[in-house]
Amino acid sequence: MTDDLPELEMPDFDPKRASRAVRRGLFRTTSYVLAVLLVLGLTATVGSSLVQTRGGRGERMMDVLGTAFKLYNPGYQVVSGECCETTPLSMSFKVSAGPLRADSGGREPAVAGTYPISQNFFGRVDHLPLGNSANTRLSVKFYEVGSALAAKEEVRKALARLPADLLAVAVVEFAAPLGADELKGFLEQNEACAEKVVYERRTGSLPITWGDITWDRGPFAEDKEGCGVGLGNFRSWVAMLRDHDDRNLRSFDLSLDRLRKASREGLAYAFVDETSIGKLRKLIEDPRVRTIRLGDVAFDLDRP
Repeated sequence: MTDDLPELEMPDFDPKRASRAVRRGLFRTTSYVLAVLLVLGLTATVGSSLVQTRGGRGERMMDVLGTAFKLYNPGYQVVSGECCETTPLSMSFKVSAGPLRADSGGREPAVAGTYPISQNFFGRVDHLPLGNSANTRLSVKFYEVGSALAAKEEVRKALARLPADLLAVAVVEFAAPLGADELKGFLEQNEACAEKVVYERRTGSLPITWGDITWDRGPFAEDKEGCGVGLGNFRSWVAMLRDHDDRNLRSFDLSLDRLRKASREGLAYAFVDETSIGKLRKLIEDPRVRTIRLGDVAFDLDRP
C-alpha cells in the first residue's frame, strides 16, 4: 500500500520568502505585545484614576490640601484650579498664586505663577511649593505678631511721612484678642474690612490666618458672613477634618490640635487691612490696636 502513495517533494528553499515570513511573524508578535501593553497601560491609568478619585477623594483633596496651602501662604492670593490630574501613582491639581499687595483701587493683584500640589497613591502630600520660600514683606509680618514693637508714637510718625491717599496692605494687631462679635463691632466702627484674620499668636512662626474665601467651596464662602468675619467658614472646614489628615497638615506647618483650638476659641489677634494710609492713621488711635505693620504700599494714580 505504501507503494501507491504519491511521492512528496520538498520545495526548494527560498531565502526571500523565508525572510518575508519571519518579518511578518515578528510584526504580528510585536503588534500583539504592543496592543496588550497598551491595554494594560490604559487599564492601569484609568483604573488608578478611578481608585484615587472614588467617593469624592479628589474634591476632598482640594478641600484639605488646597485650603491648607492657603493657610501656609497667608501673604499670597491663591486660586485653586480644577480637579484632578492623575497618574498611576499620584493625583494632583494646580493653584495660581501671587503676593497680596496694595492693588491700586481694588484690581486683583498680578498672579506670580502656577504651582502643582499632589498627593501620592496612599493619600500623602507628595509635592508642596512656596511656603517658607514665600518671604514677601507681608508674609514676614505674620511672623512678627506678638513680638516686640516700637511705641505707637513711632508708628504715627512713620504713617505721617506717607501721603494720606497712598494705598496700603497692613497687619493691624490688637492689644488683646477680640471675639467674633467684638471684631465685627471693631470693623464696623472703624469702617474697615479684614482681608484675613489671624486666629493665633505664634510669634516667630506662622500663625493660623483665615480669609472669607480661604475655603471657597465651603459654607459661608464669598463673604456671606459679612466683611472680615469668616469664623463660621473656618469652623466648618476644621469640623470636616479627620484625625488621619494630621500628617498631611503638618507638611503645611499646621496641626489638628492647633486648628481645633483656634477654631473653638475664635479669638482674633490681628487682621489684614487693605486701605489708605489716612485710614491707618485713624486705626492706630484706637485703644484696642497694639500696632500696625505695613506690608505693601502703592499710590493709586486713578484717584481724584
